[in-house]
Amino acid sequence: MLYHIEGRVSEMEPALAVIDCGGIGFALNVTANTLAGLKLGEKARLYVSESIGENNFDLYGFLDKNERRFFELLISVSGIGPKAAMSILSHSTPEGLALAIISGNEKALTVAPGIGKKIAQRVILELKDKVSKEMNGSVPEMPSFAAVPSGNAAPAVNDAMAGLTVLGYSSAEIAPVLKKIDTRDMTAEQIIKAVLKQMVK
Repeated sequence: MLYHIEGRVSEMEPALAVIDCGGIGFALNVTANTLAGLKLGEKARLYVSESIGENNFDLYGFLDKNERRFFELLISVSGIGPKAAMSILSHSTPEGLALAIISGNEKALTVAPGIGKKIAQRVILELKDKVSKEMNGSVPEMPSFAAVPSGNAAPAVNDAMAGLTVLGYSSAEIAPVLKKIDTRDMTAEQIIKAVLKQMVK
């Protein structure tokens, strides 16, 4: 099983990148987000998910572990294949997708080509429980929101907390960063992006 591939980016096409690793070129299907982060001729590491069938052996590469995580969640949904999963991820960030699933936002999923209302509903229906179980496993009790602004910002902050939890962050990591951010008039996705930006500093 391949975990990641590291090497020079030797070719780039729409939705495809070739990584030269020790003289062997690995062709990986990639999302628009991952492709935008690659540069021809430069070294890159892509986290890999494999799709093996009777007549195919396809590799899917992601610059971000969270993107791979959501790809694997999406293809676990009945009727969602790798192509549909890549389409969804090419039109959403992992944090945006997590938020859409948690909040039941079908429109955020149907912006991807080939993803209709029924498929979006199925993704939300089947993944919401998985996401909830994951949240319950990593966050035994909900954090205190004493430092979180009240009023209109509170629902967005709560949704952002839920989305960040899905991405693997604990309430102990999130709360101190939230204190530094003015969340007034921010959407949940904007809050998630702001928190992640602070965390990587």
